[in-house]
Amino acid sequence: MHQKDPDLLFQAAIFEIVSTKVEGLDIPDWVFGAFDLPYEDRTFKYSNMLNTTGQYLNFWHQGASVPDISRIETQMFFYYMACKYMEIGIEAIHFGQVELMAMTDKNNNYSGWSNLLQKVRKAASSKARRGTILCDGHLGTGGIVIDGKHLFDFVSFPMRAKEIMGEPQKAELKVFYLDAIYRRTNGGITPSGWECDNIPYIVEFDNFGESDHPGTARLTDHFVWGYDEISWFSNQPESYRNEFLAYAADWMNRVDPVGYIQMPGSRVSTGSDTRRYRCNTQSDNCKYGKSQEETIKKIWKEQQ
Repeated sequence: MHQKDPDLLFQAAIFEIVSTKVEGLDIPDWVFGAFDLPYEDRTFKYSNMLNTTGQYLNFWHQGASVPDISRIETQMFFYYMACKYMEIGIEAIHFGQVELMAMTDKNNNYSGWSNLLQKVRKAASSKARRGTILCDGHLGTGGIVIDGKHLFDFVSFPMRAKEIMGEPQKAELKVFYLDAIYRRTNGGITPSGWECDNIPYIVEFDNFGESDHPGTARLTDHFVWGYDEISWFSNQPESYRNEFLAYAADWMNRVDPVGYIQMPGSRVSTGSDTRRYRCNTQSDNCKYGKSQEETIKKIWKEQQ
């Protein structure tokens, strides 16, 4: 892909989950070196990544927990993953639910995240294609700012589409609806050195499952007509999916130009036989495509 277009930038993710499977990975000597630790011939230790008080232990399932970013073992594992991603051409990393992993760190001025990101960016100077890495996370706080400086390059958050009462299945975007991030990102100095009044952000069609009230509006929860955002979107008629994408992009440009709609490409979706939404134009080669490909292309072209 980079041979066809060297300007393409690929993102990978290191999410808020570790499992006992990490104990099958040997720790390279360069990971110990990055943390000024003597080399040990061993694998990663799952237990050393967990919160010492048991918070979020087995949160996902037995043997799979939310890692505590204040633990050095967690930082070492995340550093290892980030470097391996950079070695294959990745130039951006999404760190998932940052605050969830900062269960202890937030009370220590986010020193764990600061330490990790500093080391990841230092490694990028020699490992990344262009000598730098973009880091973001799911940050409902609008970005973490320490002494006037942002820890992350930009913010990501769910779209938080709001049901339009009286118009079944339709939705809209609203400033200050629930915990929506529109007009809420913080100012400060970014990691690359420029100052902003509000750090840039993207909103995604989030996927988190089906509610106990599918098809019904309930303005007090995060579901859209009883579904997560991508499942709601995927279940709409093709014409309305295209209409909503155009509306959302235009709304963002008018209401909060520092934000961007992350166009849905391929995402896990609930309530369909394929359990996946794909934006591709439906054809013999992609019979499960939802046909937003041309709409997305048109939106991007108009916004250039």
